[in-house]
Amino acid sequence: MSVDTVKYGEQAGMNGKFFDLKKEKQDRMINAALKIFAQRGYRHASTDDIVREAAISKGLLFHYFESKLGVYSFIYDYSVRYMILEFKTAVDPSEKDLFEVMKQIQRARMNAMRGYPYMQQFLNRSMSEDVSEALLSVEDKRCALEEAAEAIYSQVDYTALPAGIDGQKLRKMLDFTAKGLMSERFQDASFQPEMLYSEICGYLDMMKKIVCGPTYSS
Repeated sequence: MSVDTVKYGEQAGMNGKFFDLKKEKQDRMINAALKIFAQRGYRHASTDDIVREAAISKGLLFHYFESKLGVYSFIYDYSVRYMILEFKTAVDPSEKDLFEVMKQIQRARMNAMRGYPYMQQFLNRSMSEDVSEALLSVEDKRCALEEAAEAIYSQVDYTALPAGIDGQKLRKMLDFTAKGLMSERFQDASFQPEMLYSEICGYLDMMKKIVCGPTYSS
């Protein structure tokens, strides 16, 4: 999925001045902030790190965002809206099989990572954020992302799983596996979203055979 960030930003009611920039510079600044916050968390990230990564002046950053908190809030909002759009594109609302739904969710994340490699890592890291001002600034947006994910998982038919299998626990275990693989692969400089997607799908297929057996059908 390709998102026109200028049009997207205007529709989202976000920082209009920022979206007047050329898309290449927008993405460079967004990706720099995503990377620094994903790697260091809000407490240890600095605007000096962000401008150095983006190869821009600090004055330019503060022209569009007044503070580190302003940058954090903006990219969280941007990431949530972007990811929800990817979910709507990649996930078939008629699909009821847990494993297939999870594959489609991973495809949405892979699509996002093609343009914004650290977006999902940033969102994952934000779940363990412990700085109150950062938490408060994104509280409503966090709820929006959680609600979007729950709406997708609500379409799953957990009763189709074998007797004795707790669908919610299985889903959580599979999600932990995907996040763990993502964190591990990000340590590799040759990381590619498509390779990660293929690896996660391999684990999902393997778990489907283990849990449900070769005769299971959705």
